[in-house]
Amino acid sequence: MKIRKNDKVLLIGPENSRFIVTVDKKEFSSKYGQISLGKLIGRDYGFKIKTHIGKGFIVLEPRFSDLLGRAKRGPQAVLLKDAMAILAYTSIDKDSSVVDAGLGSGWLASFLARYVKKVISYERRKEFVKIAKKNIDFFNIKNIKVKEKDVYNGISEKNLDLITLDLPEPWKVPNISKNLKSGGYIVAYLPTINQVIEFRKHLEEDKNLMIEKVIDISEEYWIVSKKVVRPESQTLGHTAFLVFVRKISK
Repeated sequence: MKIRKNDKVLLIGPENSRFIVTVDKKEFSSKYGQISLGKLIGRDYGFKIKTHIGKGFIVLEPRFSDLLGRAKRGPQAVLLKDAMAILAYTSIDKDSSVVDAGLGSGWLASFLARYVKKVISYERRKEFVKIAKKNIDFFNIKNIKVKEKDVYNGISEKNLDLITLDLPEPWKVPNISKNLKSGGYIVAYLPTINQVIEFRKHLEEDKNLMIEKVIDISEEYWIVSKKVVRPESQTLGHTAFLVFVRKISK
């Protein structure tokens, strides 16, 4: 695949430095020197290029995880470790329809949209909608519909495969089981165990729903080199509890 004008590219340089740049006729500058971006046009990804002071960079096509690190961040965002669990445990696919309530920065909606037919996102705060739309455009995602509405007033879509709730009080979304297919999922993203307990309490009022699992995911990074094999001093620990709820009847 050849690089075209206005494509985004990933530059990996000395000391594992990483930069996402848009290819145009300008120059990319860093402490490692300058690269004329116009020289990248028409070339295949995967080549090496040197700056004007001789520092080497690898030119790659950026993946979603590369772009995520450069996206705008407003409210707390659902990280990849949690987003991947939602994808895996709900088994949504290219034919699935998803409602994402609490759009925030748009990270989760954008991640899920890469695997499903469509995502409809609810967000009541204009400033978050603005940030999310910029990120969705940055990720070049086309199958997300953003609704600037308060989801606590209800979800209008029916026959959904998944509803994600990144909300402080998800139990306030009314009659939510009516929006799901039989066997479909609700996944609530809740930072505190008190929220989990309150959510469970309200779920007992709907006999069409059952809690399937509650999980908390941590990531531990390791240094593996010729001289050292050990965990890094920093780990990515608790961000939120994921509460998986399944619709069990029509």
